[in-house]
Amino acid sequence: MSPSRTLVYAGPTISPEEVLAAAPHAEVRPPVARGDLHREEWRRSDTAVLIDGYYRERLSVGHKEILWLLDAGVRVVGAASMGALRAAELGPFGMTGVGEVHGMYASGEVDGDDEVAVLHGPAERGYPPVTVALVNLRHGCREGARTGLVPAEAGERIVAAAKARPFTHRSWEELERAVDPGDREALGTLRRKIAGGEWDVKRLDALAALRRPAEPPTEPPAEPTVRWAAESALTGVTHYEALAWRSRWEYAPGRWMTDLDVLSAARLYADDYPDVHEEVLTGLLAGFAAERGLTTGAYARARLGGATSEGENGGGEGPLPGNLASWLTEAERDTLSAEERLTLVMVRVWPVWQSEDWRPAVLERIRRSPRWPEWCDLVARADDAAERTRGKLAVPAPAIAGTVFSRRWNRPGTGARIELARRGFLDMEDLGVAARRFFALDVRGAGGR
Repeated sequence: MSPSRTLVYAGPTISPEEVLAAAPHAEVRPPVARGDLHREEWRRSDTAVLIDGYYRERLSVGHKEILWLLDAGVRVVGAASMGALRAAELGPFGMTGVGEVHGMYASGEVDGDDEVAVLHGPAERGYPPVTVALVNLRHGCREGARTGLVPAEAGERIVAAAKARPFTHRSWEELERAVDPGDREALGTLRRKIAGGEWDVKRLDALAALRRPAEPPTEPPAEPTVRWAAESALTGVTHYEALAWRSRWEYAPGRWMTDLDVLSAARLYADDYPDVHEEVLTGLLAGFAAERGLTTGAYARARLGGATSEGENGGGEGPLPGNLASWLTEAERDTLSAEERLTLVMVRVWPVWQSEDWRPAVLERIRRSPRWPEWCDLVARADDAAERTRGKLAVPAPAIAGTVFSRRWNRPGTGARIELARRGFLDMEDLGVAARRFFALDVRGAGGR
């Protein structure tokens, strides 16, 4: 078994060299942004230490991404900057907050992300801070008042002057022009002490957080003060995002696709995709059934619950009740055994009666298909068509796009709902969400059939 890992997301608050000096076995990552946590393969013994994160240049790390890690048994520690903010918000759900900045947020003393935000330079230069964090000024003024180095009244005026400015305009030079002339000496003291690290509370908190994962717990972890249900808090969207981020690649300069995009191309355009979909999902059902000592049909009957009953409504060879029979074609109803009918219905109503995500298993299958490059090319061609028609072709809303696209699947003896289900789509809107990327390509008749 691989050893546990500690991944540290840091940037302007603390350098990679300082991270590794405090936690030699840590893996340093850039400041965390939306999707970054989903990119990693986590294990229950791992620890994620969130220090810095993006606020405006990129989407900030989502709450559900962190909940997803916590639900997977990963320890998540937050401190100093974005980590402190998220830990204060998600402490009741199991995230561990460390340090004074976290305490400020948790107590309600501060509540804005501008309190920890700083303007900084590029990653290649180590994210050098260009402005000073407001929490560092608050901490420095307290320490200055305690030690007599900064008069309390001067500290209050300096903090007020800084708070009145956008965080992008809190450089030392701009603050010097903004404060009262009589407070500039106190501001100089703050600058020396914060720049020297002694009053840099963000850095001090980051160091404390890096020491925390290595410390053995002295007592059992406290129970969360708020209970939450993972299945309701971590929706399918969260798991979809994880799968998407982990399989994302740049196929051309500035253009990206994921394995899920390629799966969409197969679902939309491959005539034999429904057979693959049915085969893979039936295999998954067989595995679930075997775990419970049941046949696949008996498992499907148990999952469908009140939708079937013994005797003429599914227990024997009689017809299925109407609400289930509508998921089968007339030919399927006439030729399949009772167990085969129940199994096929279960495959087609999967999202309603079965919470397990089928996409990873189907992706594993179609990645091995010799047609994988063809489907990748379809995604690229769709993006090219969309770019060429930008401003000339209006892409309709998902429900309309789905209705338009579904016409290519018209065939005798079936209906739109069955054809959607054969490809794993819930409804026209769900189909339309996938089809919109390919809409321009389809309008031009270049998608193939």
